[in-house]
Amino acid sequence: MDAEASSFETSEVLATFLASTPLLSESWRLCSIANSTAQGSFVSDRVGDVGYIAFSGIQMAGSLEPSCRNLVPLESAGNNLFFRTNRLNEGEEPVKVNEGMLHLFLSMYVSSSFKEQVSALVDGSKSIIVTGHSIGGTTASLCTLWLLSYLQSVSSPLQALCITFGSPLLGNGSLSRAILRERWGGNFCQVVSKHDIMPRLLFAPLTLSLAPQLHSLLQYWHFSMDSPQFGNLVQLRDEDKADLFRFVLFHMEGLAHAGEETSLFCPLGSYLFCSEEGAVCVDNAASVTKMMHLLLMTGCPSSSIEDHLSYGDYVGKYSVQFMNQRSFMQADLPETSYEAGVVMALQSLGIDSQQSVTGAAKDCLRMARRMGRTPNLKGAELAVRLSKYVPYRAEIEWYKASCDESDNNMGYYDCFKQRVSNSKREHRVNMNRIKLANFWNDVISMLDNNQLTYDFDRRDKWRNTSQFYKLLVEPLDIAEYYRKGMHRVKGHYLKYGRERRYEIFDRWWIEKEGRSRGREYKRSKFASLTQDSCFWARVEEAREWLDSFRSESDMTKLDLLWKNIDAFAKYATELVESKEVSIDVLAKNSSYSLWVKDYGALKSELQLQHFPPQFPSFVEGEMVP
Repeated sequence: MDAEASSFETSEVLATFLASTPLLSESWRLCSIANSTAQGSFVSDRVGDVGYIAFSGIQMAGSLEPSCRNLVPLESAGNNLFFRTNRLNEGEEPVKVNEGMLHLFLSMYVSSSFKEQVSALVDGSKSIIVTGHSIGGTTASLCTLWLLSYLQSVSSPLQALCITFGSPLLGNGSLSRAILRERWGGNFCQVVSKHDIMPRLLFAPLTLSLAPQLHSLLQYWHFSMDSPQFGNLVQLRDEDKADLFRFVLFHMEGLAHAGEETSLFCPLGSYLFCSEEGAVCVDNAASVTKMMHLLLMTGCPSSSIEDHLSYGDYVGKYSVQFMNQRSFMQADLPETSYEAGVVMALQSLGIDSQQSVTGAAKDCLRMARRMGRTPNLKGAELAVRLSKYVPYRAEIEWYKASCDESDNNMGYYDCFKQRVSNSKREHRVNMNRIKLANFWNDVISMLDNNQLTYDFDRRDKWRNTSQFYKLLVEPLDIAEYYRKGMHRVKGHYLKYGRERRYEIFDRWWIEKEGRSRGREYKRSKFASLTQDSCFWARVEEAREWLDSFRSESDMTKLDLLWKNIDAFAKYATELVESKEVSIDVLAKNSSYSLWVKDYGALKSELQLQHFPPQFPSFVEGEMVP
């Protein structure tokens, strides 16, 4: 069965579910109160077990300076207010947000009133809805980001949902992807009416070629229900409205056909597109952009501005319409349930089969379905493919066990490094090492090209599997690197030879460990695999330091070499004493055991020679053999 036709189109189902709850109507009620009574601030309320925070869409002159057209790194907020944003793919732009909106939220965050009211809601609610109209919606999105980050840091089970109405765009594509990686995409619902130009305005660049009055209004975003500036915008001449409409439509058309991110700003979360006929949910950023463009094409200059004030009407109608049944004429009956879902979704947007945008809108919905399903399907295919690589990994594990029990007492690392070139067993292990490397490189490549789900690296299955692979196989990569003398050509492994996949797996594991609180324990036996996968690379560097120390005469260089040697000795001792190394590290003839003997012999020689006292570490500490 066709993958696209195998399940019913869910967009209208999601929209209908949301409309069947009081969340939309209650959120809009609070937004209306905030707009009329709390200029430049917010209001809070509790309905049952649900707490609400609503931000006003009316702001005082100058409150949004600096310009809302500027993007700044989210980390510039400081004080660790938001989630960590360093989990980026190579070459990906830093996570950035609207500078004016960030400035506005931070001005509220520092107030005692904000902290007191939010604290009261967190303590007395089972879930919190953060909402806002117009720029109040963008502020609500930032507040939700902060709240989700806080709840995550304290491991709170409290749920937070952001519902905005006609909200301007908040940040760039990296922000949208970062939210998906945190699994927070479902925590943001942006309600956008069919023709509202405000959520679309930041897709177009601000230019002084616009009428000066219009330029001034757009620059500071003073658009809201009772704002004098918005009143001025509504009262603009028809020619100015038409210029604005054509200006935004023109730039959105270019974005819709670009096929890549060419705008500074990018949609985030799910979008609930509403009309008098119903609503449709779309959660793919590229599809959201195209749908915004297609729906704006069906509007006109007047409706594109006045629609910004009509959310109360849409919410009121939609909340009582959700039970309405739609039917098809027998002649128009779709062939599949998927096609039926697409047609129903178009009807919910007020698009009939006669409109010129119908075909493009259908393609947009199909693309949203395709792009939404493909990453999950590819993830499932990877899991199946991984299972086929288990025998390769198992054969390497068997090889390690046999090396650890070998009579030569060299251990896993040195057996592979000093292997006989025509050994059949080592040849198979080496081929398995290469096959596993190719698999994991493919995984990283798919992640880089956004072919997998954004939270792929947050799933324990892949974190744990990649960590085990790294601990098992990287020692073999290090052995091969030094066996071939690559350190003499390129430099030592840690700086010049380590593959990018291992650095990525390090980051995955560190993030996992950072979220695991209260799990520290003391090991009672040696680890099955050395917990520092680069341990043998550090041993190789330490061996070279010892050799260099014996032949060096410059006292400054001797001092630096000994500090490096001593630092490694202490580090290795800590690993051994905490039993975080595998038993092969302590094998009688392993590189580490031989290094310990050489290190001890050198210290004894230096002590007998009464070496200068500026090296106190010569006579301190003992190595654990």
